[in-house]
Amino acid sequence: MHCLVRCGALAAALSVSTLALAQTANFPSRPLRLVVGFPAGGPADFFARSIAQKMTEVIGQQVIVDNRAGVSGMIAAEHVARTAPPDGYTMYFAGTGVLTFAPNLYAKLPMDVHKELAPLTLAVTVPEMLVVHPSLPVKSVKELVALAKSKPGQIIYGSTGNGGMPHLAVESFRGAAGIEFTHVPYKGAAPTVSDLLGGHVQLTILDVPVLLPHVKAGKMRALAVATAKRQAALPDVPTMTEVGYPSVRADNWYGVVVAAATPKDIAAKLHAALVKAINAPDVAQRLMAQGAETRSTTPQQFAAFIREETATWGKIIKAAGVRLD
Repeated sequence: MHCLVRCGALAAALSVSTLALAQTANFPSRPLRLVVGFPAGGPADFFARSIAQKMTEVIGQQVIVDNRAGVSGMIAAEHVARTAPPDGYTMYFAGTGVLTFAPNLYAKLPMDVHKELAPLTLAVTVPEMLVVHPSLPVKSVKELVALAKSKPGQIIYGSTGNGGMPHLAVESFRGAAGIEFTHVPYKGAAPTVSDLLGGHVQLTILDVPVLLPHVKAGKMRALAVATAKRQAALPDVPTMTEVGYPSVRADNWYGVVVAAATPKDIAAKLHAALVKAINAPDVAQRLMAQGAETRSTTPQQFAAFIREETATWGKIIKAAGVRLD
């Protein structure tokens, strides 16, 4: 009797194991989804679609971009972590906001993004750039700081919303320079850029791809890039380090994660396909033309990067006193 029970249990275990191996061997057998927490047409959507298109070629199944905007990407995060089956067919094109800002901005989140999502690879880095309206009588960061000190709080800056990269990047600069600005938060990049072009706000820090056309057209003046090196599209614009503020580093970035319960072997297949897609020359060139850079990592490297970024921005957020509870 005991043998029958043990043998039955062993057979069941072997059956499950065989099924799991078969599922892995056949993966993927249908289209996959790459969920984006922002509306179609924006930078994140463009980056995701560029990678999804190439990943479709690499993995042999269509990779469909699924836009689920709302709550700064948290709706998309919850969908991938909790609603979609953790079978590898649903990935999340996650950004800085969900993975590093949110844990520092909220005392209580609807989910633990670091425990419920598993990193696969970093995908894209997007440098931020400090720009001013041409009417502001400054042509360098030094001149901007001097003007701000002579007129505390009178220079108005726009951001894409409280707790977003532009807001926190300007706060990082403001704290490092010991100056005061007045903050006007908008709902996204489009209205921020529109009001900067109209002179309703005097400065902002935003993604280079968003600002580049306006800078080249002379409608905005670029003072510095908040990244480690100068940008090929704007070789004459110095870095924040070069102008005396090495602590002001604001690279926006996006990476791909899956539900934490995703089988490791399937996650490994996804990682391999993503790395090939991200490093494809045509993808790199397409994103570079928009002022962004492709960058792949191992899952372990991406996890360490997320921890480091969370700690770095946590200090900036705490110093600026920013909370979104």
